[in-house]
Amino acid sequence: MKVEHLKLLRDKLWRLNNLYFITNKQGKKVRFRMTAEQLEYFEGLHTRNIILKARQLGFTTEQCIIQLDAALFESAKCALIAHTLNDAKRLFREKIKFAYDHLPAEIKLANPARNDAAGELVFAKGGSLYVSTSFRGGTLRYLHVSEFGKICAKFPHKAREIVTGAFEAVATDCFVTIESTAEGRAGYFFEYSQTAEKQQLARQPLGKLDWKFFFFSWWKNPEYAITPNGPLPSRLVDYFAELEAKHSIETTPEQRAWYHAKEKTLGEDMKREYPSIPAEAFQQSVEGAYYAKQFAKLYAGQRIGELPDNGHQPVHTFWDIGVGDSTAIWFVRFVGEEFHVVDYYENSGEGLRHYMKVLKDKGYAYGEHWGPHDIDNREFGSDGKTRRELAREGYEIDGQKYSIRFSVVPKLGVDDGIDQVREILPNCAFDAATCEDGIACLENYRKEWDDKRGCWKDKPLHDWSSHGADAFRYFAVAMKRRKPVTHTQPLRM
Repeated sequence: MKVEHLKLLRDKLWRLNNLYFITNKQGKKVRFRMTAEQLEYFEGLHTRNIILKARQLGFTTEQCIIQLDAALFESAKCALIAHTLNDAKRLFREKIKFAYDHLPAEIKLANPARNDAAGELVFAKGGSLYVSTSFRGGTLRYLHVSEFGKICAKFPHKAREIVTGAFEAVATDCFVTIESTAEGRAGYFFEYSQTAEKQQLARQPLGKLDWKFFFFSWWKNPEYAITPNGPLPSRLVDYFAELEAKHSIETTPEQRAWYHAKEKTLGEDMKREYPSIPAEAFQQSVEGAYYAKQFAKLYAGQRIGELPDNGHQPVHTFWDIGVGDSTAIWFVRFVGEEFHVVDYYENSGEGLRHYMKVLKDKGYAYGEHWGPHDIDNREFGSDGKTRRELAREGYEIDGQKYSIRFSVVPKLGVDDGIDQVREILPNCAFDAATCEDGIACLENYRKEWDDKRGCWKDKPLHDWSSHGADAFRYFAVAMKRRKPVTHTQPLRM
């Protein structure tokens, strides 16, 4: 090999943009060349990186090339985690193996690789590249997790395994990148994104274990534009005007036409798949979520925000009481025919006295208190008394006797209860600040995923969102018994 070629091969950026071949969106073999977004990420690489993005920007392809290059030229141990086994196999076959097979022969001869049927390339000089749905054991220099938001939403146990296993396999001064479109406002991906974005906006220096936030929107990509064909609907005219006025995002007629055309196919998923700003991405619903359509309308109607002051109205509470588990409480005012959800509280490992003290400390004037049908079960170690009896007898709190008289929510099947929540949500408005955790429960309450059949099961997933969702379901069922109230006051957010 010529001296000038050897010099070029020492330049990592040159190698990445000249040595490797991929297939483009049209299925044609082309030389990999970084886009503006991919170059921005590469030049800004930190030890811990999180990419919130629009779809089809090629970051997983870029990672396949970066890791292949690192394994080949740096003898680095690398791993790429996909959110399904089929995706992992496809990435290895169509991205990594394809790029390796089309390298110049002399480069492959200088450091030959053994192709493992399990999705791993092991190089003679010590580097390796492993592609699967998880990684545990050994040490890594590069780790990339593709569609981590979807893993967190659909496979929370896998997400935890990645965080506790794969992340721990990467030394502090090595490199982890997680990228995804958004998938609801909960889970590791959401939490990491929020923390990283806040740190970036505050211009706080990053430690090696801090996540660096990258956001790549659809409007930054020149390919997302088509020739306009007719006028935009007025709601999109207003949407793009707001983007420009509030966020200084200027779009061309061609970009707006593309957005309109894409939205016709994706519908309410458009903002999740092609967000214009980071916050927009996380306002979209989780796949399989029971109340996705209802919350989309609540956000569109600006019914999640700051509530009007109706302090003269009593607050009614609705409980899901756990035994050795979480207890969740919703706080609701009845304002005419509307329900103003003013507060939410959840905790675990506490007795009934704790929750009664929470109610007292919040200082609301209370009306009705509703508990689940099993509130009449006898409490262990309470001389055979039920939890309803214990609440009625009360506890001494801050030197005063404090008690609660519970009404019991009628027993109803989960599916029927979910339908009643769907019916009542359009008449609800939420305080965004005090109900943030509860709203997250409702938005993330979803069907259980059947990994073997590749479809949603016809039952809810029992996870962290269940308790808040169950308590709200009891609220909806209880309200079926409430007599209609004459509408007295419109909602003004």
